[in-house]
Amino acid sequence: MPVRSAALATAAGAALLLLAAPAAPADAGLLTESVTVDPVGRVAADGSVTLSGTYRCTGASGPVYVSSTASQGDSSVRAGIGGTRATCDGLEHPWVNTGTPDAVVLKPGAAHVEATLMELRPTGIVPLPSFHARRGQDVTLAAG
Repeated sequence: MPVRSAALATAAGAALLLLAAPAAPADAGLLTESVTVDPVGRVAADGSVTLSGTYRCTGASGPVYVSSTASQGDSSVRAGIGGTRATCDGLEHPWVNTGTPDAVVLKPGAAHVEATLMELRPTGIVPLPSFHARRGQDVTLAAG
């Protein structure tokens, strides 16, 4: 399988696993790994969306990313809003993702955001996704 196809297959598999990842326990204060979502995001005039929060992770053997999605109205239609490389050193770090959704137009108002802390763990030729934390939260998207 060509490298490009393997990378695409890995990304598609990671996206599917992301949708099936279990929610983090409600008492995240007892966890060594966590991800939070700030209660307000931004929608710029050009349609780009900026989301933010914090994360904490430990024990990664591969690259780790904070990914985020947002939805309004129909929760089954989610827009991917960027990704940020994470540093898993046990400390709390901020994350900020900005992106312009392709097929969904997000507007100022109520929205639901999901943030996921995911590692691409080396397991031979193709790295496999390993989920460190996930958080879903209702937010307000403000103009600006």
